[in-house]
Amino acid sequence: MRNKIVLLISTLISITMTAQIKGVVKDSLSGATVPFVNISIENENLGTTSEEDGSFIIYQSEAHKNLIFSALGFEKKRVNAAKAQLVYLKPTAYELKEVMIDDRKNSNAIEIGITKNSIYQAFDNGPRIDTKFFPYSPEYKKTKYIRAVTVETDSKIEAAFIKLHFYNVDANGYPGDELMNKNFIVSVKKGVVKNRFDLSDYNLKIPTKGLFVGFEKLNIEKNKYEKTTTDYSTNKPQTTIAYAPLILYNYVEREYLYIYSGGKWSRQTHQEEGSTIKKINVYEPAINLILTN
Repeated sequence: MRNKIVLLISTLISITMTAQIKGVVKDSLSGATVPFVNISIENENLGTTSEEDGSFIIYQSEAHKNLIFSALGFEKKRVNAAKAQLVYLKPTAYELKEVMIDDRKNSNAIEIGITKNSIYQAFDNGPRIDTKFFPYSPEYKKTKYIRAVTVETDSKIEAAFIKLHFYNVDANGYPGDELMNKNFIVSVKKGVVKNRFDLSDYNLKIPTKGLFVGFEKLNIEKNKYEKTTTDYSTNKPQTTIAYAPLILYNYVEREYLYIYSGGKWSRQTHQEEGSTIKKINVYEPAINLILTN
């Protein structure tokens, strides 16, 4: 009897320590709800995404920790988890640029980012943003427009939604400002597929410093599905909640890898002091770009 009481107390403590926080994200000026906001637990690789109606649910074990709210077109905001029932984000002021439409020919096209000897693996990376860097080459002068982006995914459901980001390079070599002024959200097909998304209408040119393309999974109801796995301690099946899709990654050599997680950008590089090794082996998302003239 005593063992049962101890077990019950332990279970109650575990449930109590993991709090379910429900909230809504709104525009501070218009009062409209803000969908698809990246919500991260500060300095942790945990988080979620706001739904199309701005609502979100996040499980937080410690109420004193902060949540980081990040969305295109709004200033990033840090909010204490215990006070996140209603979060207002302040819109950023965009300087409207004159769009110059050149006389495009679309007669030539090249695909960049192709990895030789590709070995694909899939990971459930949560709501973080994984990036792939595309360095600039002088030969791109003849094909300077970004016609399309391809992303290789593995999805258990039909029409899973993802968010893609396009960043310039800041003064420190990190992902900087986004090249688009609105979310680029697309759906991917079921199965293992190389998805292609048209960018012709956005008049994007590849910057002379190169650019980062980022993949962000959306932890929303439309992407949710049940996954059955085996509990190896009991050898019994167990059902868990997962979010589609998985993106495919290549294992490659790079000097750096940039990831947005826990509310900030981090750079993975070789850490050994005095080492002459400049490159590390990393998992890089299977993303390519199609350039045209």
